[in-house]
Amino acid sequence: MPAERGRAGGGARLPCLGFPCCARRLPGGCQAGLGDPRPLRAEGMMADNKTKSIKPANKTPPKSPADPAKERAAKRLSYESNSSHEGAMAAELSALEEAFRKFAIHGDTRATGKEMHGKNWSKLCKDCHVIDGKNVTITDVDIVFSKIKGKSSRTITFDQFKEALQELSKKRFKDKSNEEAVQEIHKLIEGKAPIISGVTKTISSPTVSRLTDTSKFTGSHKERFDPSGKGRGKAGREDLVDASGYVPGYKHAGTYDHKVQGSK
Repeated sequence: MPAERGRAGGGARLPCLGFPCCARRLPGGCQAGLGDPRPLRAEGMMADNKTKSIKPANKTPPKSPADPAKERAAKRLSYESNSSHEGAMAAELSALEEAFRKFAIHGDTRATGKEMHGKNWSKLCKDCHVIDGKNVTITDVDIVFSKIKGKSSRTITFDQFKEALQELSKKRFKDKSNEEAVQEIHKLIEGKAPIISGVTKTISSPTVSRLTDTSKFTGSHKERFDPSGKGRGKAGREDLVDASGYVPGYKHAGTYDHKVQGSK
């Protein structure tokens, strides 16, 4: 039988539940007659839990709800500033670099304008009259391109492009100093753009001329055009009823009144 605990406040003695206070065998019964120790232990556990659950208060103030109109305005200002920055960067491009980019993207929809292939380099030298056929030839242009570009590369950058022009300027303008020769060859290229050639032209042949000569049309095709070769439109495609009262094909239609007045 479990031992009985001490009286709690003068009441009846309760059976001992085996708490540590009984193991210590305190005098006067269970905790000197303080009664059932379970509420005290529960309160201690709750206090410990509260101590662990307490966290430092967040001192950061909550964010106020953003205004959609202000956000849109901020995004628009950011976009305009970026656009203006890009426009300023484009304006800072020299005329030489602008010509370089125009020739670099010629004939290639995937080109970025930062690098130039050998084909476009040759076209630039030809269109801008860097090749004169005497001092500078197409062979010289190809040799300089192979010399300036990297071993494993097929293109040249703008800096390499200027180096190539410097090499050609020594041959193109032999009677001038190095600085003057570079300036002169830059003038040949600045502000220029690729020349589009090979546009299909209209070919005139006797066969085409015969097929398009309306004066030689016969049958129903002849009725669709007037003597000058102009189309009659709906009148040439449909049979319109002549309500004038004259026989169809009568050549003197509309001359009756003139004859009557002339006879009087």
